[in-house]
Amino acid sequence: MSGALWALAAGLGFGLFQALNRRAVQGMGIMVATFLQLLVSALVLATASALTEDVGRLANAPASAWIAFAIAGLLHFFIGWTFMNASQKRIGAARTSLLIATTPLFGALVAALTLQEIPNLVTVAGILVIVGGVYMVNELKARARGESLARPADEATGFRSLQFGLAAAFCWSLSPIFIRRGLQGLDSPLLGVTVGVGVSALAYALILIFLRLRSPFEPISFDSMAFKLVAGVLVGLSTWMRWIALDLAPVALVLALTLVSVPIVNLLSPVLVGRTVERVTRQVWVGSSLVVGGSLVLILSR
Repeated sequence: MSGALWALAAGLGFGLFQALNRRAVQGMGIMVATFLQLLVSALVLATASALTEDVGRLANAPASAWIAFAIAGLLHFFIGWTFMNASQKRIGAARTSLLIATTPLFGALVAALTLQEIPNLVTVAGILVIVGGVYMVNELKARARGESLARPADEATGFRSLQFGLAAAFCWSLSPIFIRRGLQGLDSPLLGVTVGVGVSALAYALILIFLRLRSPFEPISFDSMAFKLVAGVLVGLSTWMRWIALDLAPVALVLALTLVSVPIVNLLSPVLVGRTVERVTRQVWVGSSLVVGGSLVLILSR
C-alpha cells in the first residue's frame, strides 16, 4: 500500500477515534481518560514493534535518540493528548478537531522563530484563512447571532473555550523537531513513537498513583470504559499508520491527507454523542472549511 493510502487510513482512523473519544470522556476525568488512552496505545505500538521491528536496536541506540523521542512523546502525547481530552470535554469533538487542524499554523510560526523562515505572501494568506476559521468557532460570535440555543450548561464560551485545543495544536507543532533529532540516532519511526508513548504512559501512571493516594477517583461507567478502550486502540493504530505514511511519502502529502479527520469528526460525533451535546452547526462547518483550506495552503506551499 502506498504512503498516500496509509496517510488517508490514518486520517480516517484518527477522525473515528476523536468521535468515540468524545463519548468516552463524558464519563471520566481528563487525567484518567488520557492515561487509559496512553496505556492502550503503548500496548498497541509495542505489539506492532515486536512483530515488525528489531526491538534489540533500542539497546544500541544512543542516549540522545532516547531523550529526543521521550521529549517528543511528552510534548505530543503526555501534554498534547491531555489538552485534547480537556478540549473535547469542554467544547466537543467537532470544535476540538477543527482547532487541532491548526497545527500547521503553529508549525509555520515556530519555523519563522527558530529557523528564520520568513513567511511569503502565500503563507500569510494561509495563516489569515486559518485565523478566520478559528474565529468562526468562537462561541461568542455564535451567541451574538442567536445560535446558542440548547447549549449544554457546562459548554464553555468565548476565546477561553478554545485555549485547550489550540494548546494541543501548539504542542503537536513542536514534537516533530525532537522526532527528527531522534531519528538521526535511531532511524525507526515505529520504535521512536513507541518510546515516546511508553515514557508518557509511565509518567502519567506515576502522577495518577500520587493523586490516588491523596483522594479517590470518580467511578467510571462500563459504557465510558468500553468506548475509551476502543478509542485507545484506534489512536494507537492510527499513529502507527501515520508513521508508516511518513516513511513512504512526503511529509506535506501526509499532513494534507490526514486532515480528512476533520469532516469525519463533524459527521460522526453528533451521531455517537447526541446532537444536543455535540452541536455541529453551519458555523462549525464553515470554520472547518477555512481551517482545513488554510492548513492545506501552509502544507503545500512549503
